[in-house]
Amino acid sequence: MPGVLSSRESGMEFKPLGSYPETGIDVLIVGTGLAGLTAALECKRKGHNVKLLERNATINTAGDMYFMGLSATRFFKHWPEMAKEYDSIGLHNAWIETFKHNGEQMIRPLRVADRLKAQGLDPDTPPGTFQMRPLVYKMFVHQVESLGIKVEFGKRVVDYWEDEERGKAGVVTESGEKFEGDVVIAADGVGSKSQKIVGGQVRARSSGRAMWRAAFPIENLDKNPEVKEFFHLINGTEPIVRTWLGPSTYALTLTRPDMMIWIMNHDATGSEAESWNNTIEYEEVLKGMDAMPGKTKWAPIFKELVKCTPPKTIINFELLWRNPQPSWTSPGARIIQIGDSAHSFLPASGNGATQAIEDSISLASCLQIGGKENVAQSVRAHIRFRFIRTACAQKLGFSNAELLQETDWDKVKLDPRKAAPKLPKWVWGHDPEAYAYENYEKCVESMNKGIAFDEDDSFPPNYPPGYKYEPWNIEQIMDDMRNGKPIELGPGNWD
Repeated sequence: MPGVLSSRESGMEFKPLGSYPETGIDVLIVGTGLAGLTAALECKRKGHNVKLLERNATINTAGDMYFMGLSATRFFKHWPEMAKEYDSIGLHNAWIETFKHNGEQMIRPLRVADRLKAQGLDPDTPPGTFQMRPLVYKMFVHQVESLGIKVEFGKRVVDYWEDEERGKAGVVTESGEKFEGDVVIAADGVGSKSQKIVGGQVRARSSGRAMWRAAFPIENLDKNPEVKEFFHLINGTEPIVRTWLGPSTYALTLTRPDMMIWIMNHDATGSEAESWNNTIEYEEVLKGMDAMPGKTKWAPIFKELVKCTPPKTIINFELLWRNPQPSWTSPGARIIQIGDSAHSFLPASGNGATQAIEDSISLASCLQIGGKENVAQSVRAHIRFRFIRTACAQKLGFSNAELLQETDWDKVKLDPRKAAPKLPKWVWGHDPEAYAYENYEKCVESMNKGIAFDEDDSFPPNYPPGYKYEPWNIEQIMDDMRNGKPIELGPGNWD
């Protein structure tokens, strides 16, 4: 099955639900994004008691597409039903084509498998796949519901608290209700109220960029035969991703037999919000495309595609970020941030969903290894496993954004791989579950000796080989990009 390795290949044996003894650890999870849902599933499988809180009346399964990395989807081997469904909703026999933003074709349509081979990768175990967000979310929700995991809806959390003496933590909702557990997982996004108790965090802020995103039934292209012909399927049935790269912007389209999806990166316009319910109409998009600075004149056919988008379908999604911070936990380590609450990613990174899922797998594993008497120790070990890796993945996202938005077309003509974002093995080759089990005791020993996280060499790195952590901030990276200075990833093998 492409994108999902067998247990033998991935280093962890098949251990389905019921394989682990009950730990007695009460886990309270706030948020039902991918991080929260994965945490619920994996904590349940690892023998923990799970309760989920969601601020909305239902779990939001709206959206378009994103990249799911192999390092995240490995855990499906423990969930056979999910593995089967994931395979059924995936893009098989997919193609990819690359254009300049003005419509000039730069790389002809090629099978994704052939593009992977050109990058020296194995098509049978690709670094990941593009997936439809609604289909993936429904798959996760179905699995959570089938296990009888309790989800409390309409619980908007406004405060987090911790009682170190009792070894408990909890939350307070907008209505004054209180919930507690042995550990609270804050999976409620970049605006998480857990920032107040998690020392050293900085509030997420606008990046000055946003994404127009739309997904709608393919039949809407019947409105314009020219658009329907241009954005055709390959051989009438096979899906195709088309990338559009321009100065300070980029776009992707995905044509599936049932759906048409398009997304475009752009400067903030004032109507964006970090919400899958924040819709605008196509006239605003066309106006924004025409207002892009410099020589960014979009292909007329892309504008016609935008016009085919049904009303109340285009989402103007705000991109927020924060600088990397190693403090993801409360003083007593009973509250832990995961996913976007701990580390936000640019869409160009292709890593946001992947790292959120990795977080959940790692944390559930560490809690199982340490047991109920060592919850705080397990949380701190998890952070030591995750911080440098996610900081590197964040920085890689900026490098990929630079590649997409400032493509050197002369180099691409000589080598099409120059138009492809970096997909290094240190990202997709990782197994967060196996890594936790192999290195937990070494990590705890280092912490007990007082060795700092960035000086700990007692276990192998899960980030670029040879890299030595150096603090960095987004402001400096953005200044470099504005001044035309290449992003310096730092020492080590990032490729």
